[in-house]
Amino acid sequence: MTPAEDTTLHASKGNIRVLQLYPRDMNIYGDWGNALVLRQRLLWHGYTPELLEYNVGDDFPEDVDLIVGGGGQDSGQVVIQDDLQARGEQLRGMAEDGTPMLVICGLYQLFGKFFKTKSGPVIPGIGILDVETVGTDERLIGNVTLTSPEFGEIMGYENHSGQTSLGPGVEPLGTVSKGAGNNSKDNHEGARHRNVVASYLHGSLLPKNPAIADFLIRTAVERKYGTFVPGTPDDDFARLAREHAARRPR
Repeated sequence: MTPAEDTTLHASKGNIRVLQLYPRDMNIYGDWGNALVLRQRLLWHGYTPELLEYNVGDDFPEDVDLIVGGGGQDSGQVVIQDDLQARGEQLRGMAEDGTPMLVICGLYQLFGKFFKTKSGPVIPGIGILDVETVGTDERLIGNVTLTSPEFGEIMGYENHSGQTSLGPGVEPLGTVSKGAGNNSKDNHEGARHRNVVASYLHGSLLPKNPAIADFLIRTAVERKYGTFVPGTPDDDFARLAREHAARRPR
């Protein structure tokens, strides 16, 4: 019997509401896969997932337990910028209150102070993260491996021309051993603040990095129910994906 089948034999330990931000405009390179991984791993852990979407102009759902957001082209960031600013105070409050969040690439940039595009215009961020991003002529693209003090070895794929610098208010997600990361200078990748995980890594990120997925799930469950009772996730495919990724060139 598989772990997924086993969860159907037991009552749910509780409901977890997962919200994806702007999937219509910020869902490039398969970032929607992160939400799908969270849904499946919640089931394996014995919890009932509820996947929600928020796009420009929607009513923001209530009682959200976990937030994920993906990347997009500069044009997508322009589309969402006004709506994101209107939701900025609410999202900042949720982040400071400890809501777990995963933001990738374009939303990583806009969770910072600003993104100055290569052509000159500045797209303001909402300031959850103390980071600044500037568009460049250099494109950072390829497979990435980094070491994180929280999550061990992290693997993913980057494709961005914006280069991000970290301020003193955040720590990097990890130190790069293969690839570029936030920029072409300091060997840092991503950012961490409270329960916010930010990264340039697509792939999707979570299928190859279940430790990050389980951190987000555990944090959401503990905040809502006080304790987290883990299940028995099936990590065989994650291990195979990591083995394959480790053999791939930059």
